[in-house]
Amino acid sequence: MSSAATAAKSATIELQFATFYVGELLLALPIDYVQEINRNLDLTEIPHAPEHVRGVINLRGDVATVIDLRRILGFSLAEVTPQSRNLIVRSGDESIGLWVDQIADIISITSDSIIPAPANISGADGRYFTGVYRNDSEIVVILDVQEVLDVE
Repeated sequence: MSSAATAAKSATIELQFATFYVGELLLALPIDYVQEINRNLDLTEIPHAPEHVRGVINLRGDVATVIDLRRILGFSLAEVTPQSRNLIVRSGDESIGLWVDQIADIISITSDSIIPAPANISGADGRYFTGVYRNDSEIVVILDVQEVLDVE
């Protein structure tokens, strides 16, 4: 094996992602961000909050803001279903809930199998995505967690 091929092979990193659905869109975020998956959908609404802030939840004595990914991505608001969850992510020393329609799985992806995300995916603003990965049966869109959390 040539030294270039060896270097390329060693540069390939296996990454783990938590996958979930927002509408029909299968999204993923790096597992390192995930603190927990929470079934607590009993939100307290915040008056005059931006439309993408669904409310706050009590997370073992701490208050966590819950962001509706449907609103961030430009989709219509969905009804609460038995599959709805708060995907609690860690940003610095703050916990933030990402309201998702359904949790899917934990997957491993090699870094070289991720391609750049197109500007518009399923009608959603491409700035919220870092890349896409095609598995055997569907496209997995990788969420840019920091971009989502930075929404005003």
